[in-house]
Amino acid sequence: MDMTADHPTDGELLDDETLEKLQALEARAYAAFDDGDLRDAASLFGELVEQTPEIPHLHYMRGLAHKYLRDWHASLRDNLQSEQRRDAFDEATAWNAAIAATGAGDWAEARRQWNRCGITLPEGEGPIEGNFGVACVRLAPWSDAEVVYMTRIDPVRARIDNVPLPESGFRFGDIVLHDGASTGHRTYGGQDVPVFNAMQRLQRSDMATFTVFVHCDSADDVAALEAMTLPGIGMVEDWTANIRRLCRRCSYGTPHQHDNEATPDDDGSWKRERDLGIAAQGRAAVEKLLATWTAAGPGRVLEVIEQREHPLSDPAPGQVWWLGEDA
Repeated sequence: MDMTADHPTDGELLDDETLEKLQALEARAYAAFDDGDLRDAASLFGELVEQTPEIPHLHYMRGLAHKYLRDWHASLRDNLQSEQRRDAFDEATAWNAAIAATGAGDWAEARRQWNRCGITLPEGEGPIEGNFGVACVRLAPWSDAEVVYMTRIDPVRARIDNVPLPESGFRFGDIVLHDGASTGHRTYGGQDVPVFNAMQRLQRSDMATFTVFVHCDSADDVAALEAMTLPGIGMVEDWTANIRRLCRRCSYGTPHQHDNEATPDDDGSWKRERDLGIAAQGRAAVEKLLATWTAAGPGRVLEVIEQREHPLSDPAPGQVWWLGEDA
């Protein structure tokens, strides 16, 4: 960024020595941000803001560092400062202000910013409860990210529609805050849908994740279990069929076949041993579901039901986890 592109004060020009020092400080701030040293970046951009408060992009960049630190109140403050110092509408500032307001639970401000972006919202006050389509979300993108489908209920909030692996710490039905920029795509219903990075869980589902190991003779047996409905059961998912361990390229773009890669059931033979994920409110509901299922068909065997809770992970300093594959 060229600091001479914005006026630091009302018509007052910086002397060469001061300008050189500020440009060096700005270079350090951008370098820290690019290296994932977000706390240093926020501090350095803060020093710049103190010395040249009228430059909008410095407020924006401090807000961006606070955004990826997931400090929503600080990010909102910075983006509002950026907005106030601009002569014209800046879409990036408005989007980040809306994301930060959503994370902070400031629904009036989130609605104001989405309206500024030209996004049509359901009428009313408080949390936005709309239908913004199906997309994918990359859970814990700073770790071994798992990609699941989600239903978007506002521009950056969504409900998880799969049963995530318990190691992720996420659950079926969790409400998550995701970033505004797509970092890839997947296929859903014959169409491409965007993939977004999850930034934080906003609301924890009451559906715990149970890992279940069964034996059965055919895909029809699994389909019958997936179709069963009982109180306290949210979803049954055949992880043996659905889970793919993807390379980073697959995670960020269109999944592709690797050389010598074998996937479950691809050789045409049925694997009787199945790993299932079941979202349920309690173990008793899972036991009742599986007892009903095993009694209804020959060859259906329950091996074990496991439940292990895992905490959500946090990004480590120095991780640049928010970029897409092209970046």
